[in-house]
Amino acid sequence: MIFAKDPHAVLDYSVDWTRWLAGDEIATSEWIVAAGITKASETNSPTKATVWLSAGEAGQSYSVTNRITTTGGRTEDRSFMVRVEER
Repeated sequence: MIFAKDPHAVLDYSVDWTRWLAGDEIATSEWIVAAGITKASETNSPTKATVWLSAGEAGQSYSVTNRITTTGGRTEDRSFMVRVEER
């Protein structure tokens, strides 16, 4: 999945883990963000993880990964790309 953002925008991106969790809950959430784009903040609920991203160079794409560990001990990653474009 690829999302677009302006280099001056500060936007939130979320992963809803509800279906995958199947009743389990997120214990910890970590966002791994490629160099060149800025992780402004991050939060999570028992089923959803959110990261706020800013900056980035127009014309570049950046990989973003959410890694969670559940209360049941499972670990999983979900990744997407953010393409920075002047809008």
